[in-house]
Amino acid sequence: MKITRVETHVCNARMRNWIFVKVITDQPGLWGWGEATLEWHTRSVVGAIEDVSQLIVGEDPRRIEHLWQMMNRQHFWHGNNVVRGTAISGIDIALWDILGKIHNLPSHELFGGRVRDFIRLYSHLGGGKMEDFYQTKPDDAKRFAELALQSVAEGFSAFKSMAVPVTDTLEGLKPIHYAEACVAAMREAVGVDIDIMVDCHARPSPRMGMQFAKALEPYGLYFFEEPCWPEHMTDIARIQESVTTPIATGERLTSIHAFRDMLSLRAASVIQPDIVHCGGLTAALKIRAMAEAYGVSIAPHNPQGPVSTAASLEFGFATPNYIICETVHNDVPWREEVVQEGFSINKSNRTIIPSSKPGLGIEINEDIIKKHPFEQELPQRVFYKDGAVGDW
Repeated sequence: MKITRVETHVCNARMRNWIFVKVITDQPGLWGWGEATLEWHTRSVVGAIEDVSQLIVGEDPRRIEHLWQMMNRQHFWHGNNVVRGTAISGIDIALWDILGKIHNLPSHELFGGRVRDFIRLYSHLGGGKMEDFYQTKPDDAKRFAELALQSVAEGFSAFKSMAVPVTDTLEGLKPIHYAEACVAAMREAVGVDIDIMVDCHARPSPRMGMQFAKALEPYGLYFFEEPCWPEHMTDIARIQESVTTPIATGERLTSIHAFRDMLSLRAASVIQPDIVHCGGLTAALKIRAMAEAYGVSIAPHNPQGPVSTAASLEFGFATPNYIICETVHNDVPWREEVVQEGFSINKSNRTIIPSSKPGLGIEINEDIIKKHPFEQELPQRVFYKDGAVGDW
């Protein structure tokens, strides 16, 4: 059995272009689907997939660890940057899909078998609609409350918000009070039985991140995400030590070594590997073992397309320290037309029960993809009040 070619299929979904990876074998009808979506780097990733695929075409798709080692370590440069790491991830996910189809087993059975009966989902405010999540007016706490109630009405018992505004490296009380007002409004609206997450998007400096974390501590957040950039991991560890709120981070880490370093610093209670960026399912399995040894929970970063979601769920059903799965469902109205999913969702409480279909349990509709060809992603530019460049 041999890999004959690797294809990329690009599908524009407004804020991002989904990059679907199809690994095709010499066995009739046997192929696997992966995803390698990376916002604002679509052309780079498609090119990287073409480059990396030269290492695996002609090889046996069942030798996943061997192929992962080749993709990660050959061609001189290791696969620990986001473009090459994303390319490797897309191919690796597709290889696991193929292996499940060969053995007629869902992927989670290949990862050690099912450890839970269902997985809870959490939403973004607005369900993934970009304007609601990223562009809610910075003085409108009432709007945060309305969107929180909308999430609960849709069945979610947990949701994530972008309640921390764009913040200069050092500011006074105004942004702190704004974030506190937004979170207070959401908590008052949904009560104590709903879990609220706040994503800083690594906007603050380490010192401002600390101030936000302490100001929001009384509201019992499920977790407080990316209080500053991962380049400041020691500072994230200090924030984790200073508050009772669980700190979450890791979506921008693209190697098992980076997760090792983060865990050794005890910088987070929740790590968020993005299976589409960190090296695929093969890397995620290595990361989960390290996290379990430190008693750290896993909640994968997953705002991308439907293959990423399927991979995150299959990973979750076999991962003991997995707590919840990020999901978007309202980013584009035709999302469900792109994919046939094997798992079942209970929309009354937004939980997923396992798929019994082989591999990732999905099939992609290539005709629908063709209706939404590549378009340049919508730009997201941020500047501080004085015109200096800020973090989005």
